[in-house]
Amino acid sequence: METNSRGIIKRLEKDGFELVKVTGSHHKFRKGDKVVTVPHPKKDLPLGTVRNIYK
Repeated sequence: METNSRGIIKRLEKDGFELVKVTGSHHKFRKGDKVVTVPHPKKDLPLGTVRNIYK
């Protein structure tokens, strides 16, 4: 499972998520009704955060 923010963002974009908004170091992506926030840049995200992003 990818734990760095750059890899997570690439995977989200590949899965059809679009970047909606950037506030500070948080990037918000949307696909339909689902909104996901990814802290970026960050090399190692906690495993719980990564799991919630991929839910």
